[in-house]
Amino acid sequence: MTALPRLTNGHPVPLADVPHLDVPAFRQQVLDEIRPSAGGFLSAFFGLPTGDRVGLYAVISYPARGVLTALRTAVGDDYPALTPEAPQAHWFERELAEQWGVVPKGHPWLKPIRFHPSYRPGKDAWGRDPEEIRPGVTEYFRVEGPEAHEVAVGPVHAGIIEPGHFRFQCHGEEVLHLEIELGYQHRGVERAMRGGPTKRSLHYAETLSGDTTVGHALAYCRVLEGLAGTPVPFRAQVLRAVALELERLANHVGDMGALAQDVGYLPTAAFCGRLRGDYLNATAAVCGNRFGRGLIRPGGVGFDVDPDRAAGLVDRVTAATRDVVGATDLLWNSTTVMSRFEGVGTVSHQAALDVGLVGPAARACGVERDVRFDFAFGGFRFAQIPLAVMTTGDVFARAYVRRMEIERSGEFVAAQLRTLPAGDLRRPVGAAQPDHLIASLTEGWRGEICHVALTDSGGRFAAYKVVDPSFHNWFGLALALRDQQISDFPLNNKSFNLSYCGHDL
Repeated sequence: MTALPRLTNGHPVPLADVPHLDVPAFRQQVLDEIRPSAGGFLSAFFGLPTGDRVGLYAVISYPARGVLTALRTAVGDDYPALTPEAPQAHWFERELAEQWGVVPKGHPWLKPIRFHPSYRPGKDAWGRDPEEIRPGVTEYFRVEGPEAHEVAVGPVHAGIIEPGHFRFQCHGEEVLHLEIELGYQHRGVERAMRGGPTKRSLHYAETLSGDTTVGHALAYCRVLEGLAGTPVPFRAQVLRAVALELERLANHVGDMGALAQDVGYLPTAAFCGRLRGDYLNATAAVCGNRFGRGLIRPGGVGFDVDPDRAAGLVDRVTAATRDVVGATDLLWNSTTVMSRFEGVGTVSHQAALDVGLVGPAARACGVERDVRFDFAFGGFRFAQIPLAVMTTGDVFARAYVRRMEIERSGEFVAAQLRTLPAGDLRRPVGAAQPDHLIASLTEGWRGEICHVALTDSGGRFAAYKVVDPSFHNWFGLALALRDQQISDFPLNNKSFNLSYCGHDL
């Protein structure tokens, strides 16, 4: 095996230090690194054309060791797929086929994931006419039999939500298989980031997935700071951590209310609907925007918190967290709610590892993985938040992990605001180092966010890869529906609460 470079979260490595292996050696080493005994996880796997070939880059993280590594190869029009031996690669390989016309031979279900023409004209993996490519126009897996039937849901849904298509194969009310088709929100953000950073790059990061403004902006800014070697002031690091946890609190509380709503338990639904606003308003009190836009800036933060405002925020967050704990505890004491939560939408520990689940969805299956703990950076290096882990992998576990994270994040935010360190808010960020690779991980409220940048000889982005946690987790929702009642789909869907636009980019 080739010795691989040791990367630290948010710190660059010269491209010359990233091993360039031949295809068989690359494939085998990736498989070896992400096997369970090695402890590796495929955080990013993407392509970059180099002449008439496509360079493939793999970024592997090791949560137990707190380090990352990277390796690369170059392929022609095809290569032996990793997916048959490493299911966590299957979505990445579908993306590579669609973007660059590179066929992972042996992939068990090779389909587009965003339904756009190949970025290499004349190199479409399916031989499609670019003028005829439409989201959702594709073949679906089908279960044949006299009692089997198919149910199609979406892409237009009842309610103000994003578009996505769900195709169920059923036997009576039992779901045998769910196929999820996305791509309706595809905006080409990664390609727009190439050649940056520009004035628009931060805006793209903040709007990758609107409910994860802070998480993606933080990952992006740490890319710039790492490439420039710019240290962020300690006060700004703490305020960034506070903002990230306020984002987690608002979304987790919203999800708890939505789960209660889906099973018709109105007290918790009503309480959480109001309390989510308290956390959003806390973020607005810091920067003037409920979603945190304008707060995270290269080199630090764009807004400060004076002592009086900090004290007011402590009171607000403490009261809201106390009320959320009381409102969610009503759920666990209701036998009708628990009958809908327990044993519903179960994903096993092994399946979570196999397909590479992240965030609360993974921790609900007993997977102890959290960037704030495993790859601690900024304010999380000095005040860590204990992991919230369950083992049953069902709707109840996904809900209770959120409940635990709400309480612990609320305590963290209050503690940090009480002891804000003095110091500057921001430092100027210089030019990026040329010909480097950097991987920036952040624990968004849905799970691991990964931004990877490659710079060219001028220090501009030759490639910019974003992996939103939803990219890892959509297939987990499909697994959760197997052998379930189709009527439980809304509840399972909400227990994951994944992003359509974060996936489609």
